[in-house]
Amino acid sequence: MTSRSGTVGDARRALAARFKTAGIDNPDLDARLLVSAASGLDLTRLIVETERQLTADEANALEAFAARRIAGEPIARILGEQEFWGLGLALAPATLIPRPDTETVVEAALDCARAMRVDDGRYRIADLGTGSGAILLALLTELPDATGIGTDLVEETLAIARTNAERHGLANRASFVASDFAAALEGPFDLVVSNPPYIRSADIAALAIEVRDHDPHLALDGGTDGLDAYRVITRQASALLKPGGALVVEIGVGQEADVMQLMGAAGLLRATGARADLAGIPRALTGRKPGA
Repeated sequence: MTSRSGTVGDARRALAARFKTAGIDNPDLDARLLVSAASGLDLTRLIVETERQLTADEANALEAFAARRIAGEPIARILGEQEFWGLGLALAPATLIPRPDTETVVEAALDCARAMRVDDGRYRIADLGTGSGAILLALLTELPDATGIGTDLVEETLAIARTNAERHGLANRASFVASDFAAALEGPFDLVVSNPPYIRSADIAALAIEVRDHDPHLALDGGTDGLDAYRVITRQASALLKPGGALVVEIGVGQEADVMQLMGAAGLLRATGARADLAGIPRALTGRKPGA
């Protein structure tokens, strides 16, 4: 449907009202982001140029964005980008949208790194199921002498991760390979990190539409009990980590005890209790390989 042109401010207010009526969370923010994308104005200029008229092409683009959002498509999918750890990350249909909860994994991994004895800070990191590269790239920005490798099964995903590494000047320290988690890797590594699929197969149909219909199922489906990926990752990490190295994984609600048991069976020691996310939910679990 072709939209009538109006001012930037009018378009933002009208769109926020539509989103509110549609029951969308954060209608004002979503409206600002989409008007910004359609008009080419950053969020500051939206305020300064609130009386600027939208062109017909801009109005049509905004209407197309609005229809997608009302149908349940996440803002990040519409814009093709999501911020994580202060990094703007490009997305593709095959990549999971990196979420704030996953920053808890970065925090826990940094705590582990800083407690290790690593010559000259040259940590070697593996990110299993890297997706957009979010966890690995966040760690490399905080550990300037570290290097890392991210794995994924989907070439489209690996291409996006490489693009994100180049975008943030990290391509010389990050590489990406096709692999079933760590199957193609050779150790030793100081840190192994992962946000694996952990939703039980039977629970996927009940997920929010933004996740169920727009995140790749390969990155969501953890099998019958949600633990399939952890069974693989804990064994692989135990073999790849150097003595004293650490595995840090994101976990779902209620999975702490089960994943800790899998870590123990693989010979990894519990380092601390699971680190909680901003909602107080245990989210990042750490296991350490015995040794130095």
